[in-house]
Amino acid sequence: MDAAACRLHAEPMTEEDFQATRITVRLGAIAANYRTYRRMVGPASVAAVVKADAYGLGAARIAPMLAGVGCDSFFVARLEEGIRLRKLLPDARIFVLDGAQPDAVPALLTHRLTPALNSLAEIAAWSAAAGATRTSLDAVLHVDTGINRLGLPGDELAILSGEARVRLAGLNIVLVMSHLACGDDAASKMNAEQLSRFQQALAMLPAAPASLAASHGAMLGPEYHFDLVRPGIGLYGANPQANGQNLMQATFALTGKLLQLRRIDSGASVGYAATFRAKRPTMLATVALGYADGIPRTASNQGFAAIHGVRAPITGRVSMDVLVLDVTDMAEPPRVGDDVELIGDTVTLRDAAKAAGTNEYEILTRLGHRLPRVYVEGASA
Repeated sequence: MDAAACRLHAEPMTEEDFQATRITVRLGAIAANYRTYRRMVGPASVAAVVKADAYGLGAARIAPMLAGVGCDSFFVARLEEGIRLRKLLPDARIFVLDGAQPDAVPALLTHRLTPALNSLAEIAAWSAAAGATRTSLDAVLHVDTGINRLGLPGDELAILSGEARVRLAGLNIVLVMSHLACGDDAASKMNAEQLSRFQQALAMLPAAPASLAASHGAMLGPEYHFDLVRPGIGLYGANPQANGQNLMQATFALTGKLLQLRRIDSGASVGYAATFRAKRPTMLATVALGYADGIPRTASNQGFAAIHGVRAPITGRVSMDVLVLDVTDMAEPPRVGDDVELIGDTVTLRDAAKAAGTNEYEILTRLGHRLPRVYVEGASA
């Protein structure tokens, strides 16, 4: 047995020795984005939306880091997300957007989670819990102003307004909130319509802190800020402005190893269903990323990646475990083993979403669980 073989036998490889793919999460950049929101919306406070595992980047690392830089309020969607977060943040305010469904009330109480009450039925259930426990329970009133998903509709708001003292018995309303349907479109007339409806709703309810804007709505102006702004996707690097410079730092890099290089002749096809056929002699690079990792199949023949900061188009169909790039025109030929960036500094989250015909939220939250998340403290890789 030669020396190299002896070393391999004596020192088994670990998972860190070779990672075909990885997401490098820049905790410092997320912290910087949080501070940017605080500067933009002050004196309003800033909560962090960490639902869907902090949009796929890892709430277990991100939420405590945000708490460490001054964030004391967090929003999740699901009860189970709130339960996990409470174990990490024993003293934080944790709001659950799904509300207070009857089966969820015991767990909400046990884990000191504050529901966003979306209906008169949920208000009744939470008020009853306050009576049963002989305590005053914090609550958020979620008012629908036009998105028509969750939230008190107009008829229930009118009933609550007339009977607030009775229906809100035992409840400490810590926030009244609503959600913009078109906050990412500054030109939409619906933003002003919802702002007006929200102001009317606040006038109908007992005085409490208010929150209307999330990542994009915060960019619409101070009249949308109220007392609390709730950024989500913006914290994780997406541009909260439809047009204009992105004030947010890139918070992660998705990379895959270049597994193989090959040259094909003019007329040869690439990938399943032969959707790409070369019109010239072409150099191809096969990369260890596919739709099992969350790369949309709709990026086939549309998207691109970057090697050493230079973009190359995706050629042929994205398959389960690999995709192929046309690297023919790269001045510096890539090498097997190079890291290929699918999303990061050269190919932005918005670039990737546009190429795949979707939005940044879907790209980010669908990144696969088999992708190792590697955390760095700084704001760059």
